Amino acid sequence: MSRSYYIAGNWKMHKTRAEAAELAKALVAQLKDGKHKYLVAPSFTSLETVGAIVKGTNIRLGAQNMAAEEIGAHTGEVSVLQLKDLGVQTVILGHSERRHNYKEDNALINKKVKLALQHGLEVILCVGELLEEREAGKAESVCETQTVKGLEGVPASELGKIVIAYEPVWAIGTGKTATPEDADAIHAYIRKVVGKLYGDAAAENIIIQYGGSVKAENAAQLMGKENIDGALVGGAALKADTFVPIAKFG
Repeated sequence: MSRSYYIAGNWKMHKTRAEAAELAKALVAQLKDGKHKYLVAPSFTSLETVGAIVKGTNIRLGAQNMAAEEIGAHTGEVSVLQLKDLGVQTVILGHSERRHNYKEDNALINKKVKLALQHGLEVILCVGELLEEREAGKAESVCETQTVKGLEGVPASELGKIVIAYEPVWAIGTGKTATPEDADAIHAYIRKVVGKLYGDAAAENIIIQYGGSVKAENAAQLMGKENIDGALVGGAALKADTFVPIAKFG
């Protein structure tokens, strides 16, 4: 198995440039001997600032979203070309907040995935069910649909640039966490879906992160599960003293 752990921090809509710089510097210093793969995704406004600090370190620069078009009359949107110009290496797409608060559907997310790959960016594709979907026994089918539709038209040769993040929507920022067993079961199911699309070797190699109230106290237990290959961290990513222990678990 060639999967390695990948810990990503999604800073969401937090931090001025000065605050972002302070956190980035602390993470560079404290993670320089970390043995996993790392990423931080600041707001668009802090990408250039943080990019200069993490450049040449073991921390990748991520963006939290991008437009589905390269260029044009798209007021308020940010293009893949503009992100690459700032040194962005990875883009988070299909985050539950984009899906549910901003009504992004699978077709739009898929368009963004293909555009990002076309420009050589790594993609973290987020999937996950709402509480009512889980309670109705639909967690697997929701994740399957989001995975299949998100990857539609993505050739096997590009799959190495895709990371999937499973985020049960009911566990994001609520303090509730899926039990490691529940999370692992969905991760295993998503892996099976990837296997059906791309074959067993691809399924074995794809990195599937868990997102949803990950903290230092539960990180090692979650990462100990066979199908959980890392974390997409929200709230705990906003301070070095809460992110570093997750990033250095194990």
